Amino acid sequence: MKVLFIGGTGNISTAVSTLAVKQGIELFLLNRGTRAVSIPGAKSIVGDITKSGEMSSALKGHTWDAVVDWIAYLEGDVQRDFELFNGKTKQFIFISSASAYQRPATSPFVTESTPLANPYWQYSRNKIACEDRLTSYYRQEGFPITIVRPSLTYATVIPVPVGGWTEYTTVERIKAGKKIIVHGDGSSLWTITHADDFAKGFVGLIGHQQAIGHAFHITSDEVLTWDQIHQAIAEAVGREPHIVHISSDFLAAFNKDLRGSLTGDKATSVVFDNSKIKRFVPGYTATIPFRHGIKRTIEWFEADPARRIVKKETDDWIEMVIGKYEKGLQ
Repeated sequence: MKVLFIGGTGNISTAVSTLAVKQGIELFLLNRGTRAVSIPGAKSIVGDITKSGEMSSALKGHTWDAVVDWIAYLEGDVQRDFELFNGKTKQFIFISSASAYQRPATSPFVTESTPLANPYWQYSRNKIACEDRLTSYYRQEGFPITIVRPSLTYATVIPVPVGGWTEYTTVERIKAGKKIIVHGDGSSLWTITHADDFAKGFVGLIGHQQAIGHAFHITSDEVLTWDQIHQAIAEAVGREPHIVHISSDFLAAFNKDLRGSLTGDKATSVVFDNSKIKRFVPGYTATIPFRHGIKRTIEWFEADPARRIVKKETDDWIEMVIGKYEKGLQ
């Protein structure tokens, strides 16, 4: 198969690109060439997808068995993709988000038929709008879409909402014996998926004729509390976590961006039903427990000091919020 990834060297997509090449896919990566990530065996097309004239020239003469856009976030992005690839690909895979599922959740058990609605997070509403636009292209124009909704997926990020992701701030606080914040009371349930596990399900959908017109989420079946998640991170660095539980509303009062990522995503329990991806990709199963996978991630961060980004403003913010919360308790 001849496949184009728009992006393909990010936190999730690097593992997918690597596995796709390993499985014999002729993979082309379209990006601006600014990331220091190499995928052995993949071919490169250097260009800026936002510049339509440049893309028309760079992609001239190519047709594809599948195109995957890893970096489409707005309706205009998928409209551009439709104009570029309609009639030139047998499958177009859009990377949406599991945060598009209904919030507040009416049930913690999520299937692909769970309604899409998120009044708290603009990011999620943008992804829903993209899905709606692509669905109209599929119904009216026969554009061969497949939608994939990753949940919290990690490899080269720290998957916690406060002081994490590309930051190493919370990990450094754990190592220093400082207090860390866990939203809520730490008992709500969540699923975190290693990118290598996600890749196994995703690559199975590439070129899958029966997947056209369908949406999928691809997650681990391991369900953890947020306390357990932070405890596993602490274990990976050989420390005990000093957890302070603070409500999501209290945290969002001091940082409005957390209203989306917490109230609109991680504040309530969610358990994903993966029966659909397992039906379409027989044999798919996630095999990397978080307590093992996060050790690999910590090792990746520790291998290069430049990756261990500790932001003073984040560290100060955590101290300030904990101080105000504990003062209120007194």
